Amino acid sequence: MSTPARTPVPAPAAATTPPGRLVVFAVCACVLVAQSMVAAINLMIPQLADSGLDLSSSQLVWAVDAYVIVFAGLLIPAGALGDRYGRRRALLAGLGLFALGAAVSALATGPVLLIAGRAGSGAGAALIMPATMSILVQLAGPEGRARALASWTLALGLGGLAGNVGGGLVAQFLPWQALFWSMLPLAAVLACAVARTVPDSPRHPAATDGLGSLLLISGLAAVLYGIIEGPSQGWAAVRVLTGFAVGALLLALFTGHALRATHPLVDPRLFRNRRLRAAALGSAASFFGLFALFYVNSQYLQYVKGFSAALTGLAIVPLTVGMTLAPKAAVRLQARYGPRPLIGGGLLLIGLGLLCVSTADAGTPYPLYAAYLLVLSCGMGLSAPALAFGVVSELPPGQAGLGAGLNTAAREIGAALGVAAVGTVLAAHSGGHPTGAAEFVPAMALGLRLVALLVLAAAAAATLGYRADRQGGIHSVKYQPE
Repeated sequence: MSTPARTPVPAPAAATTPPGRLVVFAVCACVLVAQSMVAAINLMIPQLADSGLDLSSSQLVWAVDAYVIVFAGLLIPAGALGDRYGRRRALLAGLGLFALGAAVSALATGPVLLIAGRAGSGAGAALIMPATMSILVQLAGPEGRARALASWTLALGLGGLAGNVGGGLVAQFLPWQALFWSMLPLAAVLACAVARTVPDSPRHPAATDGLGSLLLISGLAAVLYGIIEGPSQGWAAVRVLTGFAVGALLLALFTGHALRATHPLVDPRLFRNRRLRAAALGSAASFFGLFALFYVNSQYLQYVKGFSAALTGLAIVPLTVGMTLAPKAAVRLQARYGPRPLIGGGLLLIGLGLLCVSTADAGTPYPLYAAYLLVLSCGMGLSAPALAFGVVSELPPGQAGLGAGLNTAAREIGAALGVAAVGTVLAAHSGGHPTGAAEFVPAMALGLRLVALLVLAAAAAATLGYRADRQGGIHSVKYQPE
């Protein structure tokens, strides 16, 4: 009698297979490089200000912010593109665009090309970031999602470290163009690694919404134009008021369009979910504070403390310690106590760290300054995984790219606003670009205290968003796409 054929046992789904080390390394290296360019440009501010590009104080802010404005505005459609066409393809396209923008920046002979190149690299980063997060989340599965997000957050912290150290070394020993040229071979190596190690992901229906993307980016740029140009043009100047008015109109049109569209870029009704709303606010606030600090840190250490560019890059290492080490502890603490204390406590530490840094002057010993940075760093490391989890976990698995884009968009919008806010205060109190301790220290103190108060207010709001209801649970309206 013949033996009946055995029914083949299906292989485990990719979504529940933990990602291999090579995949994690390749994906996190992409995050590190994209994040490093956000941090490294701040170390180049003194060199760019003294270069032959003839940058005004507002153009210098735009050279920093162009990357994060385009980055933030395109993150959500870029995440949707990854969901629709494959996240590995989106990641490879992002690396190519990132390198192209860096080449344009390196070849710049004036402000326009430099800012345009930075914007191009920001568009590439917009494809890189949500693709990397959603690849890790998809491969890790529900049980490994928190650990995957911790790895992604760790890569962000290491990117800040690499950007500051690398940017400082370039500023010290090489022309500013070398920073941008170095991105081309890095992007090529990473593209090869991704192509060889990262598997194709399932494709999901997703809306790209070109009109919504255009309205969002244009609205953000117009509002930031008003903030950045206010000090030099005057807050009552026609072009400044026009910037604010046009920005408000475009963002209102974006909201109205999203409410009516069949497949909007992002449905505003998502924010009926209290936890998602609180997590997005917290993510924006954390990067608002962090990048305000990044913008003033290199100038403080070089103009006020007299540090070299290379030493300045090394001097910010304490800021990355907590961002590197705290996420793993945060995952264990979240499993035991939930996200609320990590979000509230982490944002509180960020605000306190900013207040401490605002007291620094020419006589502040570096070890004390480093301790201030460490306080802020621990706040970032503790809150970041819980905030990312709070956004991504509130959306269906098929919308992981959207969730990753939404979380990172909140961060980068906060980063752009933080740079614009503190840069505006510096410009308003110096009549231009400050180059000495006498004018820089008071402006830095005022700017950081303003930023700190806003971060602390956001900490209170985000903590309330995670408050327990009377039944002891967390109230949340889960978003269900129509």
